This record gives sequence, C-alpha cells and structure tokens, in this order.
Amino acid sequence: MQQEQFYYDNKIVRNFAYASIIFGLIGMTVGLLIALQLVFPNLNFGIPYTTFGRVRPLHTNAVIFAFVGNGLFAGIYYSLQRLCKARMYSDVLSKINFWGWQIIILAAAITLPLGYTSGKEYAELEWPIDIAIALIWVVFGWNMFATILKRRERHLYVAIWFYIATFITVAVLHIVNSFEIPVSLFKSYSWYAGVQDALVQWWYGHNAVAFFLTTPYLGLMYYFLPKAANRPVYSYRLSIIHFWALIFLYIWAGPHHLLYTSLPDWAQSLGVVFSVMLIAPSWGGMINGLLTLRGAWDKVREDVVLKFFVVAITAYGMSTFEGPMLSLKNVNAIAHFTDWIIAHVHIGALGWNGFLTFGMLYWLFPRIYGKELFSKKLANFHFWIGTLGILFYAIPLYWAGITQSLMWKEFTAEGYLKYPNFLETVTQIIPMYALRSLGGLLYLIGVIVMTYNLVKTALSGKLIANELAEAPALTKVYGVAKNEHWHRWIERRPVQFMVFSLVVILIGGAAEIIPTFLIKNNIPTIASVKPYTPLELQGRDIYIREGCNTCHSQMIRPFRSETERYGEYSKAGEFVYDHPFLWGSKRTGPDLQREGGKYPDAWHYNHMLEPSSMSPGSIMPVYAWLLDDNLDTSSTAAKIRAMQTVGVPYPLGYDLIANKDLMHQADSIKNTLAQSGIKTASDKEIVALIAYLQRLGRDIKLETKLN
Repeated sequence: MQQEQFYYDNKIVRNFAYASIIFGLIGMTVGLLIALQLVFPNLNFGIPYTTFGRVRPLHTNAVIFAFVGNGLFAGIYYSLQRLCKARMYSDVLSKINFWGWQIIILAAAITLPLGYTSGKEYAELEWPIDIAIALIWVVFGWNMFATILKRRERHLYVAIWFYIATFITVAVLHIVNSFEIPVSLFKSYSWYAGVQDALVQWWYGHNAVAFFLTTPYLGLMYYFLPKAANRPVYSYRLSIIHFWALIFLYIWAGPHHLLYTSLPDWAQSLGVVFSVMLIAPSWGGMINGLLTLRGAWDKVREDVVLKFFVVAITAYGMSTFEGPMLSLKNVNAIAHFTDWIIAHVHIGALGWNGFLTFGMLYWLFPRIYGKELFSKKLANFHFWIGTLGILFYAIPLYWAGITQSLMWKEFTAEGYLKYPNFLETVTQIIPMYALRSLGGLLYLIGVIVMTYNLVKTALSGKLIANELAEAPALTKVYGVAKNEHWHRWIERRPVQFMVFSLVVILIGGAAEIIPTFLIKNNIPTIASVKPYTPLELQGRDIYIREGCNTCHSQMIRPFRSETERYGEYSKAGEFVYDHPFLWGSKRTGPDLQREGGKYPDAWHYNHMLEPSSMSPGSIMPVYAWLLDDNLDTSSTAAKIRAMQTVGVPYPLGYDLIANKDLMHQADSIKNTLAQSGIKTASDKEIVALIAYLQRLGRDIKLETKLN
C-alpha cells in the first residue's frame, strides 16, 4: 500500500507546554500566597486586589484553566496527531486556540483581582469572558473533529474517546451554567436563583472536575503511559467499560456537594447513589493504568517519567475512592465545610493533574527537541520533593478538617456547645495551615527545578517544528468484521460516537435539573421572604466582589450543633431571590445565614475596619477601603431591571425610584452609626454592606443564636 508523507505540528505542542509551565508557576505561587495569608493575615497587604477573597479564585482559575488547561491542550495536540496519523486539520485554528486561550487567562488574571466575579465557584469569570471561552472551545473542537475525520487510522484509540467526551460535555456544562443576565460590561446575575442555582452550579462544578480535570487526563494516561512503558494497555475491554460507565455515572454525582442543604432530598439521594457507583469505573481505570506496567516495575524504578505517572494514577485512585466516601451522608456530616475537603481536592490536583502533567512534559521535551533530558538527577529531585510537598500539604489539612468538625460538634455535659465562639476552631488549626504552606512551598520548588531542567533541555536541542511522518491513506470499511469486537463499529464513526456520548451525559443532568425547575413543590416559597432593597442588593454585590462567600457559608444544616450555634436551619424558600446562591463550600469563618440583627451596625463597621478589634485573633483581612469608597448608585436601575428580568417581583417602574429608597435606607444606617460615635457619609460602600449583612435571616421570625 502506498505511503503518504506528512508532518506533525510540534510548534503548537511546544507553545501549550510552555504556557502550562509558566501559568503553573504563577498559579502555584498565588496558591502559596493565599495559604500563607491564613497564617499571616498581614500578607493580605491591606489593599483590595490582594485579599484572600479576591486572590483565591485567581489561584483556582490559574491552576485549573491555565496550568491544567494548557497542559491538556499540549497533550491532546501531540497525541491526537499521532493517533490519527495526521497533522492537525488547521494550523490557523491551532493558533486561534492557543492565543485565544491565553487572552482568556490574561482577562481572568486582570478581572478577578479587580473584583469582577459572578461568585460561582470555578465559574467566576464574567459574561464577556464566558462567551470567549465558548468560542475558543468550539475552535478547539472544530480542529479536533476535523483532524479525526481526515485520519489515516481506521479505529479511534481509547484516548480519543475521552477527548471527544471532554469536548462535548464541557461545552454543555459551560453553556448551561453560564446563563446569566448582563447588567454592565463586567457585571451579571445568574439566570437561576437559590436552590436551582446551587444544583446547576454543582452539576457544573463537580463535572468540571470530571470532564476538565479527569476525562482528558485519562485520555493522556491511556496514550503517554503505554508509550513511556513501551507496553500495550492492559485491557481493551476494561477500557470500554471504564469509558462508558464513567461518563454516564459522573454526570449524576453533582448533588453530593449539597447534602444536608435545602436541595430536595430526592436529588441529594441520587447524588449519593451515583457517587458510590462511581468507584467501580474510576478504579477500573486506575487498575487498567497500573496493570499496563505489569512486568515493567524494574523500569519504573529507573524511569522518572513512569515514577510521576505511577504516583499520578495512585492519587487518582485515592481521590476517586475518597470522593464517593465523602458522598455518604454520615461522612459528609463530618467533612463538609472543613479543610478535609481542601485536602481531598489537592490530592487530585497536585497528585493526579500535577504529576501526570510533569511526567508528560518530561517525556515530551526530549522528543520535540531531539535531545536527551538535561538532568535526570534534577527530575528525580523534583519527583521526591513534589511527593513530600503533597504529603506535607494534605496530611495537616486532613488533621485540621477532623479537628474543625469535632470542635464544631462538641457539647459539654450540661448540653451547651463546648466551643461556642467559632474563632476558637480557627486559631486551633493555624499550625496545620503553616505546615500546609510548607508543603505548597516544597511542591513549588519542584516545579521551579523542572522549569530549569526543561528550559536547559530545549536550549541544548532544536525544536522539530514539523516532524516528518508517513502512513497509508485510510480506506473505508463498513460493518463489523468477523470475530471483531462489537465496539469497533462505533470506533470507526466519530460523529456517531460524539452523538452517543452526548446522549449518555445528558441523561443524568436532565433527570436531576428538569424536575427541580418544573415541579413547583421542589422549591416551596415563604410568603414573608421579600426581594432585597436596592441598598441591600448593592451591598450583596460588594459582598460577592470581595469574595466573602469563599470563607463564609449561608447554609445552616439540620444538625443540633449548627442550630445551637447559628439558629434555625435554612429553608429552600429563603433563597428564591438570590442570584447567585451563596451557600458556600468552606467555613474559614462562621455561617452568616442568620447574621442580621445579631450585632449593631457599629460592630460591622469596626469589624470591616479592623477585624481583630471585634474578634481578637481573627485571620480575616482588613477592608478599610469600604469605608472610603463611594457606592456607585448609577448602576442601581440596571440591576433592578436585570432582577425583574429573572423573575424578582419588584414593582413595574421601580427602577426609576430605586435610588430614592436606597438613600433613605442609607441615611438611616448613617444615623445609627452616628449614635455610636461613627461619622460616615450615606453613600459609602460600607453602608451598603452593613445593610445586606443586617438583612440576612430577617425575613422569617426565628430565635437568634450567638456565635
């Protein structure tokens, strides 16, 4: 058969690889900063742009979408060409994908510290950037599918299955979760409210982990691990079960982030059941990866690339066992809102995503530069210091999480909370936060060493920008050959494969989301719950801008320890006007659902000016600029109109008089502060924030509990 010559594009692989390294360094440095801020609050620097609440989403977005995102693009662009025996369909589309993604990352790096955020975890970027993400993702998918269609290999290898599922599912998740109503160029409100917004967000949030941090990396594992070990994948049939079971089951599991909340019980139960079922396909993938190394363990001891891969796959297995365990209600009751969850997340991020990326980069650079790795000793040093970094990071946080939970729940013999002051549970774990920071530092040192090693490797060689290859043209074969596995039929049909994958992932999402929206009884209303006043709405937006919801939850779970500490447990009907919901996922500070009326206005004023003056030993940042900055009331009318569009029942024409009501309420707070000896103008941001905090939990009459 006549061979066709063509060239692989290694330049695009090089570009994404360097971007991954650069943004990995940046994202992990920011992560180290926020870890240290919990030990040394002065590292918030007393300015708006570097506070924990604003920088934390910068860290998560930089690591997930910049470091891991560029890493998965590098791996996909390299492996897809070789699996299809074809150059990428379009160099132009490749370049648009690369530069568009970097511009999106730059936009995130600018807007998040400036406080432009939607407030939705892992989806904080505002609506213009969301649109850009969708467009660049379509460019990536177009380039990928066009390459698959012009392939010279008949069957789609297992790695490509995961790439296809990644593309189609991330597109669906991003579009559905990003439905929002713009208010201005960098401000929008989620189209969904309260319980519905929480369900959609964690359907997205959990499956962003599944289909951005897991499925594409499983595809990379299926390609790079056999290549590095020079052995075939252990089991083709196990690969089939792993893939289809994983993408079907994963999409149902999002509600396990919302156990013991106001989400309907049936949705919570579905999340638990499917999360537990996920152990089987997840461990099937881990076993398939590790058993690929059967008979090659001597090579593992010598090859640093395989060392990284083995730890990565092991971390994947640990995370995918721990996740379902955390989905059990009795375990979730202990772990949720604690640092246990942070430890769990970072086993996956540092171990699975980080180490697989590092192993892939160490494998790629010698091949695209035609030169041996500069230093195997430095690579081994990176492996060991990175592994120590993971241990020093995670173990103290597991300890901290269990400590937090036990202290939150402990009662005295007389039946009172042993630690009624939430701050006691924070100061107790600061040494563990310090150890976590040490782990982050060790891990970052490893990445710096890797960067030096790879740059030296690149400088000693020359990029093989266009790598010559040859393969025979593809001839069409219809049907299934005799004695051929049935799955081969769909492996030859990428369009049908994509459509079938789409149907499989839509089933779970539709089964959970549609009833929550269409069946009114799922979200019972409370007659006394009213929309926020214009001043409270502005204050809520300031609260979101400053990232207060990254440390404070607004969801009191139905446990005696929580109702004793905070007040009556939260009801679904209390959140019907919350766009977005703010239930939180971590408590570094107390829950604020019943904050309204607990303290006088002057307490809140002084607490934002100097937190430790009201709560000695507090690690909360100073928010002094709120006392000086003027409230932008020019946006009030647009915000009211946007809220009316998403169904909040403000009277017709209220946008025209909203600022009058706003100033009337602001004057009242100003006068209350004056009675406490605090002089401030009515138009300061602190006044709006106080209005919002004093509103929380006031719509229903409840007995107030003290922190």
